Amino acid sequence: MDDDVNAAVALAHRRDWAQVLATTAQLTRDLDLAEECTQDAFAQALQTWPRDGVPARPGAWLTTIARNRARDVLRRESAFRRSMPLLVGDTAVPGPEDALDDDRLRLVFTCCHPALAPEAQIALTLRLVCGLSTAEVAHTFLVPEPTMAARITRAKKKILKARIPYRVPAPEHLDERVDAVLEVVYLIFTTGHTAPFGAHLVRGDLTASAIRLARMLHLLMPADAAISGLLALMLLIGARSATRFSPEGRLLLLSEQDRTRWNTRAINEGAALLTDALSRRPPTRYAVEAAIAAVHAEAPTWEDTDWSEIVGLYDTLLRLRPSPVAALNRAVAIGLRDGPAAGLSALAPLEAEPALAAYGYLSAARADFLRGLRRWNEAALAYEEAIALTGNDVERSFLDGRLTEVKAHLKD
Repeated sequence: MDDDVNAAVALAHRRDWAQVLATTAQLTRDLDLAEECTQDAFAQALQTWPRDGVPARPGAWLTTIARNRARDVLRRESAFRRSMPLLVGDTAVPGPEDALDDDRLRLVFTCCHPALAPEAQIALTLRLVCGLSTAEVAHTFLVPEPTMAARITRAKKKILKARIPYRVPAPEHLDERVDAVLEVVYLIFTTGHTAPFGAHLVRGDLTASAIRLARMLHLLMPADAAISGLLALMLLIGARSATRFSPEGRLLLLSEQDRTRWNTRAINEGAALLTDALSRRPPTRYAVEAAIAAVHAEAPTWEDTDWSEIVGLYDTLLRLRPSPVAALNRAVAIGLRDGPAAGLSALAPLEAEPALAAYGYLSAARADFLRGLRRWNEAALAYEEAIALTGNDVERSFLDGRLTEVKAHLKD
């Protein structure tokens, strides 16, 4: 029974954390207090649910507990009227959120306020919107936990000092705020699509939340090409989610997936959004990335993938937004187009890139190309390095399998 309750609480944390916190923050106007009350609600669930059973609507139960706890604190401290709120209520000017009425969207815009540095925006969103622990956020940024705790604390204090309102901006201010929000929404999606650590590869609650937030942004700004492109990208990638595992739970690469099970409805919606996004010039980075995803979606088989088109799209992406990860993906595409030797040559310049020093996918890509060339000793070392840099158990298990296969050749 305790195991069932623990599993139910863990599921509620993944699915409902952001909504409980955001709804509580709407009451408290204080992120620290809202976070504390949300944590208390989950702690109370661990005590109460074994006795009373898991409620039919765990999220609603947790929200009620968190808000009641917040009211008790506010009443006891008489803080409703006497303290300076961390999140300023701005009811005098109606905003677009009045039509959407979603606390999570308010929370995202608050975390992504331009008064905060980009790193603080991402860290705060991962902590408050995604519900990651401070240690998990620190792992994502590859910094010590105390450093990340201090960064998050400074971000909250900055919100206090700047008296940042807890609301979606008015229409005339949306353009200046949307880029930061899109960055964070995409980060929420990628964190859910391939979790950087833990026992599960996918967190469907995060990918669904990211797509839902992007849909809300699309309702706010239907003519914004970046929003259309991002929503298209997430739909096209998410369309493959059901085929990423074998019935035994083994990770399946794109080359192994049953494409007849891909979500045709999501692909069609993503393709329509992509067409709209590409109709505006210049193309946005999200539209180009969505176009890469569309090439995969349109190929009936792995062998039919147009790798030349993908390499060309990565060339465009690197002109729009240079990044080591995009360069790595381009190098992999070259290897898949021209062979493993060409892939290794394309990867070689990236091995000195500081931003990729702890990025396990670089080592994994090298290992795969070395394996293709039957350079077993080098491949084994590269797989071992990739495993050491991989925090996700499912990906590590996949790499372990590849390493075992390669080591078997060393004995021949």
